[in-house]
Formats: sequence, C-alpha cells, structure tokens
Amino acid sequence: MKADILLGLQWGDEGKGKIVDVLTPSYDVIARFQGGPNAGHSLEFNNIKHVLHTIPSGIFHPDAINIIGNGVVLDPVIFKKEIEAIKKHGINPVENLLISNKAHIILPTHRQLDAAYEHAKGTGKIGSTLKGIGPAYTDKIARNGLRTGDILSDIFYDKYAFYKAKHLDLLKHLNYIQDFSEYEKEWIEGIELLKQFKFISCSYVVNKFINEKKKILAEGAQGTMLDIDFGTYPFVTSSNTVSAGACTGLGISPNNMGEIIGIFKAYCTRVGSGPFPSEQLNQTGEILRKIGNEYGSTTGRPRRCGWLDIPALKYSIMINGVTQLIITKADVLNSFEKIKVCTSYLVNGVETEEVPYDLSLATPIYSEFDGWNEDISNIRTYSELPQKLKDYIQFIESTVNVPVTIISTGPNRLDTIFLR
Repeated sequence: MKADILLGLQWGDEGKGKIVDVLTPSYDVIARFQGGPNAGHSLEFNNIKHVLHTIPSGIFHPDAINIIGNGVVLDPVIFKKEIEAIKKHGINPVENLLISNKAHIILPTHRQLDAAYEHAKGTGKIGSTLKGIGPAYTDKIARNGLRTGDILSDIFYDKYAFYKAKHLDLLKHLNYIQDFSEYEKEWIEGIELLKQFKFISCSYVVNKFINEKKKILAEGAQGTMLDIDFGTYPFVTSSNTVSAGACTGLGISPNNMGEIIGIFKAYCTRVGSGPFPSEQLNQTGEILRKIGNEYGSTTGRPRRCGWLDIPALKYSIMINGVTQLIITKADVLNSFEKIKVCTSYLVNGVETEEVPYDLSLATPIYSEFDGWNEDISNIRTYSELPQKLKDYIQFIESTVNVPVTIISTGPNRLDTIFLR
C-alpha cells in the first residue's frame, strides 16, 4: 500500500487541517512531514474550532496513528499547549501520537534569533511568524541542532547549554538581547512532557506500515508557493513543502508515493511579504477577507486576498505531480456577481502562462466569470450546486487537466462534497 500525500498548492492556509480531519477515517496513519508551529491547521466539529500547529490533524480520531516526522521542527512550549488543549476534549494523545527521534527541536534562542534577523532586515522583512523556524532549520543544515532523540540522553541539558551559549554570542553581535527566562522555563516543562511520548525511528516505522498495507496519509504544512526551493524566494518558509518533502521528511521512497492530493482555495491569499500578482488592494480584497475570515491561525495577521491564480496553480500541480484536487472556501464567493481568474501573466511586455523567476514582475491577465449569487453552505451533493459554480470548477479542471474530487463549502466537517 503506497502512502498518499496531501499538501497545499498556494501560499498556505488552503484548509489542509479540515480536509485531513475529514479524510482520516479512510486512513490508518496520518504523518506530518515538514514545517513546524508556523503552521496553523484549523478543524471545526461539534461547534468547536481547533487549531493545530505541530500535531497531525488526525489526532481527534482515536483509531488513527499520528506521526510527527523527522522533517518537522518542534517547539516544546507550543507542543505542550497543544497537548493540554487536546486533553480537554477527552483525548489522550500519548496513546496514538508517535514522534520521530530525528525531528529537530526549536530552542528558546532560535525564537530570539528569528526576531533579531527579521528586525535587522528593516523594510525588507519577509514576514516571519517569529516562531524560530528558520534558525532551527539553519542549525539543522549547519549540523548544530538538537533532536528529539537527544532528550533521552543524560547530557541533554549540557548540549542545550552549549548551543544556547553559541546563540547568545550571535545575539550579542546582532545587538538583540531580550529576556526569555520565562519562556525557557516553559520550554523545559515541554521537554519533560515530551519524555512521556514514544520516539520512533520514523523511516523504519513508516515503511513497516507500508509493508503491512496500512493506509497512510502524509500531511504537508504551508503551501507550494512557500517552498524553500520552488516558492517566491526569499519570501518563503524554510522547508520543502512539496510532495518530494514527504520522502525526506518521513523516510519513504518515491516509488512508495500514491495519490498526490492538492488543496487550493477558490481564490488566493498569502500572509506576510512577497509577490502576489492577483492581490486585490481594494474593496474586493476587503470583502474576501471579511467573508472568508482571512486572519492567520498562527499569528492572527490579516491575510492578503486576491483572485485565483491559474499559472501558479498549474506550476504547483506540475512540481508536485498532483493526481486529484480539492477546492476549498467556494462559499466565500457566494455573493460575487462577477468572479475573476488570473489565466496568464504579462512579464516584460510578453504574455506567458509560466511562473517567472521574479514573480513581482508579473502583471495578471484576467478572465471573468458569472458568479452564482447563491448560498451553498448547506448543500451536501454536487447535483444541488448552482450551475455557475459547476462551470467555474469545470473550467479549472479543464485548464489544469486534473480532476476536482472534493469541494469544501464551509469550515465544518459536514461542509464537504465528495465528487468521486
């Protein structure tokens, strides 16, 4: 049984958390393969909203095994808060959450370095969530990181003191010294909590599950356009958010990858700085933000909003090898009389359907569609959907040559229409 992969095709915030939660009953294992607490995967059921940052979105299904893979960076403070929130709902994550012993740990000084680097950029800020993600991945690549497997070592806190001292020296040179003693206390409490969980050799365990024919869903964080290699660099995250990241983030081979499920919104959003060709800095953008409640699950920052970008979507589909699509937040467009879609760019006076090296040079060229002007939030079958929405979806399918298999019409588990 091959592992399926579910990931975002835009700049993150596509609704991955809800969809993973909806799909979990069809899987035995849900595994996060990259990113860290900069992710904010929102789930809503029984009139309660849950936001997960590090823990896989299948955690509310007690029969599912959840894995935090080696490609993830983990902040013990945020992890502890997530565990406490989950336990309030009668779930004991110790029973069905496994953690790779090779996942790297975010230190309190990583957060300080993140803030220091962002402060030093001045007007060139990338819009970091300031969670320490970038510095943690930097130390991983520089071979200076602490991993979860180190927690069980007798000299773990000696190692921590060594890396803390190195970071403090860096912070001194950056002239950025802040008191983080309270956060450090919480961090140590989080480290002690982590000792209650089972650390695993992720690659062996996941491949064992594959050989046992267990159904595995690899859950990505952020989105393809934020990938460290293929995104709008330098306004990107610090990990590989694409499907190939599941191989390195879990330890599975490419020939064990099954369905590649790509999620995208019926429009576009992004948080932080960076190019966004179809952004609407006008009333349209404000309406999308208000109706879609477009505020970051992790930072609370207002998201930038714009029309669907087909060239960027096709680019993401190509890189990931997407085999099926899920469209979310179609309901946000309910009240629009006209809906625009960016179908190509004008770059240096030449029309193109390719994403250029510098996306800030791209001027969007739009096609316009009639809106459906109908509330679809309580619709549960495809046949009941307005014809104009069906036309919109069929246009996307025919343009990108990949079928849409699920339509999400709201934040709740029940607001989901399966097409196939």
